[in-house]
Amino acid sequence: MNIGFVGVGRMGANMARRLKDRSASGGYVTAVYDSNRKVATELAAELGCAAAQDLSEVTAESDMILTVVTDDNAMREIFSGTGDNLLKNARGKLFINCATISPQVHVDVEKLAKEAGAETLEACMASSMTQAREGKLYLMCGGKEKAFRKAEPILKELASTVRFIGKAGEAAKVKALVNMVMNINTAGLAEGLALGAALGLDLEMLRDVFSQTGASSRVLETDGEDMQNREHSCFFSAAHAAKDSGIALDLARTLGLDLPLARATKEQYDRPAPSFSAQAKFNAKMRRSCPAKPGLAT
Repeated sequence: MNIGFVGVGRMGANMARRLKDRSASGGYVTAVYDSNRKVATELAAELGCAAAQDLSEVTAESDMILTVVTDDNAMREIFSGTGDNLLKNARGKLFINCATISPQVHVDVEKLAKEAGAETLEACMASSMTQAREGKLYLMCGGKEKAFRKAEPILKELASTVRFIGKAGEAAKVKALVNMVMNINTAGLAEGLALGAALGLDLEMLRDVFSQTGASSRVLETDGEDMQNREHSCFFSAAHAAKDSGIALDLARTLGLDLPLARATKEQYDRPAPSFSAQAKFNAKMRRSCPAKPGLAT
């Protein structure tokens, strides 16, 4: 099966590398595309595939196309943009959409693809770049079960867990909640460690206590040591965190629900400066390298 990628930033590029490594299993990366032409060209040279100049070229070169784009607007543009888009001559093709976007956009794209004689599947990722490279993603899928079964062998090369949630939009709802809770946990952990440091506590001891009590979380496991060591290379920006929490808040609003913790956390991600003084002392360097991502830094 020929596979194309649209959006080859940190996650998309590592997913493509993983499938290149596993090509003997039946998937061959034939074309990559990115709005940053240089990124696409360099990855294509590394993988030995085409660096498509047009979206329609990716569709022409591929049976299955994985998309990893930034937001709702980018997703709508690649599928319905004037002139060039992925649905040109797309009959029989399968699009697997991995970005964190609004559930309704997945529903709309599924409809557009059906009109073009193609299929779509959302495969929402709850994982990191390292997991993408190692084929250990956690994928939550939504769409037609027939499309899921067709994509499943390739998805299993990319993920340690592949879970079918339901119809189009349903997996995106779950992913929005995952990121909403993760963002709250990240902000809470940053504030807890910052206050601990301000109190003169040993942060190694504090992290150990957190890990064995109700303060434990997956964020503590993945980010706690980096927070303590003031290591904040930007792998997941505050802009993306704010966008993802915003998706969950929009869903809540449609139901007439108020989520005060999610709302307060999003406000912190949106702000150019932290709102808590204990956090402020640690955020200056981090905010220069990765604006508005909560955490500790010197």
